Amino acid sequence: MARISFAEKIKGFFSSKSIDESFFEELIDILVEGDIGAKFAYEISEQLEQICKEKHLKDEALIKGELKSLLLSFVKFDAPVIEPQSGKVNVFMMLGVNGVGKTTSAAKLANYYKNKGEPVILAAADTFRAAAEEQLEMHGSRLGIRVIAHQHGGDPSAVVFDAADAARASGGAIVLADTAGRLHNKENLVRELQKIDRIASQKADSGCYKKLLVIDATTGQNALRQAEVFSEAVGVDAVVLTKYDSTARGGIAFSIGKELHIPVAFVCTGEKYENIQVFDAESYTSEFLG
Repeated sequence: MARISFAEKIKGFFSSKSIDESFFEELIDILVEGDIGAKFAYEISEQLEQICKEKHLKDEALIKGELKSLLLSFVKFDAPVIEPQSGKVNVFMMLGVNGVGKTTSAAKLANYYKNKGEPVILAAADTFRAAAEEQLEMHGSRLGIRVIAHQHGGDPSAVVFDAADAARASGGAIVLADTAGRLHNKENLVRELQKIDRIASQKADSGCYKKLLVIDATTGQNALRQAEVFSEAVGVDAVVLTKYDSTARGGIAFSIGKELHIPVAFVCTGEKYENIQVFDAESYTSEFLG
């Protein structure tokens, strides 16, 4: 699998290279290959070289440990990233461009929270993409989770409004709102998301509104540009990383953490509903470094 080959490559690099100037130059190329941006890779390599000089490090394991500490600082956040409050109206807006697995991620999260005993409502707030509502309703039917949907082409913010009302009427729930991601029509999309954002922040209980950006782990630095667009439009609280099983890399989480200070909340590792897990910064960084 491609993912193993990158892990093996970085592992082989550390075990075969003598620690000299060329080591740190080649490390930049390796990090870039792992989806860490060129400028960021250069900064990390420079920092690592400085640490190694100061501490007189020549041992592969110790140097790798220092690199791990550097990278970890960009993905490790103190507080739990996404923590819904029971008995309250929680609204989680799912953001992301079309094709990243947003609707499926909403279904996976719905299943995850349902299994934890939390009531969940799915809101079909992507009213423009053909079959988006049907897709969400199919997931809801399979999972036994209520779906709020309006007619095709309707007002997405009205769907979120109704879903939040339904959550309040039932004594509190998590509303997972699937939204559109038509980046080719950016101005319209931004206006639409800002309207949903206003409604969601009004309807959710205090501290219970979160915006989750779904990112395809295989898209590399393009994912950072997506994060910038959505962050500027409505703000982003956390990332859901999809297709992590098929990628050879994974450095994009470090780039988003460094550039935008956005943590990763969940990682999706397969097609099934249960293939979602809470992001573990330690194991993610260890895996990245082979």
